[in-house]
Amino acid sequence: MNRLTAARMDRIVALGAHCDDIAIGAGGTLLTLCAGRPGLQIDALVLSGGGTEREDEEHAALTAFCPGADLRLTVLKLPDGRLPAHWEQAKEALELLRARTDPDLILGPHPGDAHQDHRGLAELVPTAFRDHLTLGYEIVKWDGDLGRPAAYQPLRPEVAAEKVALLKRHYPSQRRRSWFDDEAFLGLARIRGIECGDRYAEAFHTRKLTLDLAGG
Repeated sequence: MNRLTAARMDRIVALGAHCDDIAIGAGGTLLTLCAGRPGLQIDALVLSGGGTEREDEEHAALTAFCPGADLRLTVLKLPDGRLPAHWEQAKEALELLRARTDPDLILGPHPGDAHQDHRGLAELVPTAFRDHLTLGYEIVKWDGDLGRPAAYQPLRPEVAAEKVALLKRHYPSQRRRSWFDDEAFLGLARIRGIECGDRYAEAFHTRKLTLDLAGG
């Protein structure tokens, strides 16, 4: 399988509609990126959960998922499940984020996600970040919306295990959820690993990708 590698990766934007979205969808990728690039700047924006225990969980979790990074996290207070009714506030938050960073990569939800908050955020991203590589992560859920992703980040077995351990440690409010368990997280990572010829992987959707194959 051909692989594209980033020669320069200094700034990342990570986006989530809810606290835990980023970690579930791209936690292994963040661990991998931060291990290889100490001092990486990560601007993270989460649209809901601000002022609650969920915000505290998110700060602790992303700090653990981004070791050694220059992490800048903002958690807003938009109501869960109501993003379409708060389009302007979400759009403004993305525009403010765009004004202060020019990222090399964006990690966020993808437009095919069945959850209206995830899908709405994904649709807003290219309105603020028009010329940026965006990888849309996936979150397993009862809707059955897992598709056919086009990009894969292989995860070493120890990284996949660390991702699961950190999720369980830092999001105690979600432990009662039927989908929040080792089998769900590792099972999906194993399937995506099979698809890309590795043991484990996280998979992503992308709308547009420009290649630079000239070298030099």
